[in-house]
Amino acid sequence: MTSQAERIDELLTGIPVMPVVVIEDASLALPLADALMAGGIRAMEVTLRTDAALDTVAAIAKERPDMVIGTGTVLSERDLSRSVDAGAQFAVSPGLTTLLANAALQYMNGCPLLPGVATASEAMRAEEAGFERLKFFPAEQAGGAAYLKSIGGPLQRLKFCPTGGISVKTAPDYKKLDNVFTVGGSWLTPKDKMAAGDWAGIEALARQAAGL
Repeated sequence: MTSQAERIDELLTGIPVMPVVVIEDASLALPLADALMAGGIRAMEVTLRTDAALDTVAAIAKERPDMVIGTGTVLSERDLSRSVDAGAQFAVSPGLTTLLANAALQYMNGCPLLPGVATASEAMRAEEAGFERLKFFPAEQAGGAAYLKSIGGPLQRLKFCPTGGISVKTAPDYKKLDNVFTVGGSWLTPKDKMAAGDWAGIEALARQAAGL
């Protein structure tokens, strides 16, 4: 079986910033994906916080195969199963429970889980469970780039996707760390621009992020 780290690396290596998207209307899925890809961003996480989330994932998985599409706010085995059924290529959780870790092993090859951690102890427990690519969440509130840098020495096998409170101004602080493989950010897909259909504006934000 391919390891979790290998699958995540295959999917997300070379992705400078991964948009974390909260979407209310699935009809926006394809133009949003097109705008991000036009700006040079080819992966996105759609959070399971709205009724439109899974339909959005399904539409992008079917119609835009060049976009690496995943789900976020995965809290349970049911969330993970529904993500797989919708066509998600990876899943992201804010934390990690024993039940979720065990469920994730069933889907590791097709839909690996990127579990969230906020402390060194949580990261160590995640590694014991078989996860070496982790979400550092909530990044800014949990100590920011300085904290992530400080645990890089003792936890050398682990690499992180910091997410939570990160902006275009603070993203470079994370990007320069050896233990960061990508950065998650919601600033690329602001609700007002999506609601207004300002795809050129989102493309510009994506292009700026891709330049990081």
